[in-house]
Amino acid sequence: MYPGARRSGAYDRVSTMFSPDGRLYQVEYASKIVEQGTLGVGLVYGSGVVFGADQNITSKLLNPRSIEKIFKIDMHIGAISSGLVGDARRLIQLARKEAQENRMYYEENIQVETLVKQVSGIKQLFTQYAGMRPFGVSFIIGGVDGTGPRLFETEPSGALAEYSAITIGKGKKEAMHFLEKQFREGLRFEEALALALNAVHKGSGENGKLDVNRLDFAFVEDGKAFERIPRQRLKSFLGKK
Repeated sequence: MYPGARRSGAYDRVSTMFSPDGRLYQVEYASKIVEQGTLGVGLVYGSGVVFGADQNITSKLLNPRSIEKIFKIDMHIGAISSGLVGDARRLIQLARKEAQENRMYYEENIQVETLVKQVSGIKQLFTQYAGMRPFGVSFIIGGVDGTGPRLFETEPSGALAEYSAITIGKGKKEAMHFLEKQFREGLRFEEALALALNAVHKGSGENGKLDVNRLDFAFVEDGKAFERIPRQRLKSFLGKK
């Protein structure tokens, strides 16, 4: 054993080194980056999935359209990222490639779960070899396929789980606590949108009215392609319970 290797700091030099208590510090550091990212919310309603994100505009000179939080992966699948935008963009590019190749090879849309497992597999790979660092990003990935509306979260470790409603980023605990109390199965689109807006409001920590200009929302529905929701439409839903 190298001198000083038992010091806790010696175990965070590479992502492949386990500490004596079974921790991968580099993966944990990547998760800390995700916790500092802006809030994202996803939830399933009767026939689709709603995505919502707080873009947290910090300057009046910043063009909100240049901030990427919600991504279209395929006509039937969307995603929200929290963490390093560069890492998110790279993984989204790979996810889009997987979706296109599936359609080309099998002449059908890729299953949401299949795509999520592909993305998670790439993330896990970067925790397994020296000279690589984990991706500092988590995703909410959702869509509609032959099995119905599906919604998943993927973490920097490569772990994934399916949810009816989930949040990521800064303010996650507050927003998730709100959803756990308010969410119910079989929501209509209007109810799901209002619930997602209120969850973003709870997690953002804003005491007053939430500024619609800092919001980015989209949805995927059975029989409809991925579509962004205009901010003008969001205004009518703000404040609804």
